[in-house]
Amino acid sequence: MAVGLFIPCYIDQFYPDVAIATLEILERHGLEVAYPASQTCCGQPMANSGCVDDARPLAVRFLELFGDYEYVVAPSGSCVSMVKHHYEDHVSGLAGFQELKDKTYELCEFMTDVLCVETIDARFPYRVGLHESCHGLRELRMGKSSEVAGPNFSKTRRLLEMVEEIELCDLQRPDECCGFGGTFAINEEAVSCLMGLDRLADHEQAGTQVITATDMSCLMHLGGLISRQKKPIHMLHIAQILAGGRLPGEHH
Repeated sequence: MAVGLFIPCYIDQFYPDVAIATLEILERHGLEVAYPASQTCCGQPMANSGCVDDARPLAVRFLELFGDYEYVVAPSGSCVSMVKHHYEDHVSGLAGFQELKDKTYELCEFMTDVLCVETIDARFPYRVGLHESCHGLRELRMGKSSEVAGPNFSKTRRLLEMVEEIELCDLQRPDECCGFGGTFAINEEAVSCLMGLDRLADHEQAGTQVITATDMSCLMHLGGLISRQKKPIHMLHIAQILAGGRLPGEHH
């Protein structure tokens, strides 16, 4: 199975360990993983800001680079959602677009829906709070959001439950937005920060030691607030936990 690995620009620049953990997980499952070195941003920041003309060439480039792979996998629900739900305005008339949309997956979604993972060889002896990102819930439907009727489920939580010695914390508002929202955090800084502090308060009451998520952008936002508030909470992308990672400073 040939997989094209897409790494979002902010992970490439600030959190390369998340990219490495994603690669390790895919290779452990016997996949042939390729990383197109000339990949660029998916165009989401431009599209969110209304700069459609600037987003279009990036969408075309994405299709050119990843169109021939059997699957495309990324450790980011928001970037995958951009491809699956918002490329229609940019590349819908180009050959291979529908196939690209259907074969592009967020990492946890790929592990549950394609690889059908039943066991994970990882140990993480901490109290972990799961942040279910908005894109993952409300566009990729990786879990049930509170405004939708139906049975409760979470593909992400299911994978975490396979990790040895992990203790998952129960939040009072498990599907609430962290307040990041990409350029929203810049244009509406005060509201964004208050929303983030609300999320941290919920994690604190639940006894969370480590917050994890499928989107490093959400964790980046919450991590900035944690740093300024000097709260004793750590942040780790779910790929790092599933790959058997450790907290900073912890010895193997």
